[in-house]
Amino acid sequence: MFLADTALDPIEQTPLRVQVADRLRGAIVTGKLRPGAALVETALAEQLNVSRAPIREAIQDLENDGLVETVAYKRKRVKPLTVREVAEICDMRTLFEVMAVRRILERGTAVNSLQEPCEAMERAAAAGDRDALIAADESFHRTLIRLSDHYLLDQLWAGLYLRIHQIMSLRNDEAVDLRDIAGTHPPIVQALADEDLDRAVRLVSEHANALADFDPASIADPAGQDAS
Repeated sequence: MFLADTALDPIEQTPLRVQVADRLRGAIVTGKLRPGAALVETALAEQLNVSRAPIREAIQDLENDGLVETVAYKRKRVKPLTVREVAEICDMRTLFEVMAVRRILERGTAVNSLQEPCEAMERAAAAGDRDALIAADESFHRTLIRLSDHYLLDQLWAGLYLRIHQIMSLRNDEAVDLRDIAGTHPPIVQALADEDLDRAVRLVSEHANALADFDPASIADPAGQDAS
C-alpha cells in the first residue's frame, strides 16, 4: 500500500546537452583533452553515441565556461593556456582564498571540516593516485571557500577552479611529487586553528601561487593548433 506521506526522491532526467557538456568538461579539466585539441562534432558524436545537436550545444556551454574557443572557419578547440592566463588565475585564486581566510577568522568559524580532505590527499599521495589527490584538493579548497559563508565568492571560485583543476592535471603529468602537494594543506588548517591571520594568509598565498611556474607551452596539443 502506498503511503501519501512517504518521502521519495523524484527521478531526475538530465538533458542530453548537460550530460555531454559534463563529459567534455571533465575530459578538459583532467587533461584528457589537451589545450589546443580540436573539437570535431562528427567525431565526438560518434564517440559519445549521440547526434551532433547536443554536441554543438554542449560545446557552446563550454565556450561560455571559457574552456573552448572558436578559431578560423568556425572550428572549435580546447582553449590554449597562456603564461599570462596562468599568472592571472593564480592571482585571482590568491585574492579569493585570502578573502576566505580573513572571513573565517573574523567570524570565528570552526575549520574541523578541512581535516578530512587533508587526510584524503595524504592517502592519495601515498598511493600515487593523481586523480584522487586532485579531487581531494578540490574538496579542501571548496570547503575553505564555503566556510567563508560568502555566496558570490563561492560562485566565482567554482568557475575559476575549472581552470585550476586543468592546470593541476596538466602539471601533474610532469615530475611532480604528489606528497609535496598534499603536504602544503595541513599547515593552512593549523594556522586557521591557531587563529594566526598573518601565517594563514602567507600560506594560502604561497599555495595559490605554486602553479605560477607552470609552462603551458610544454603541454599544448600541436595537432589542434591552427596552421597559421
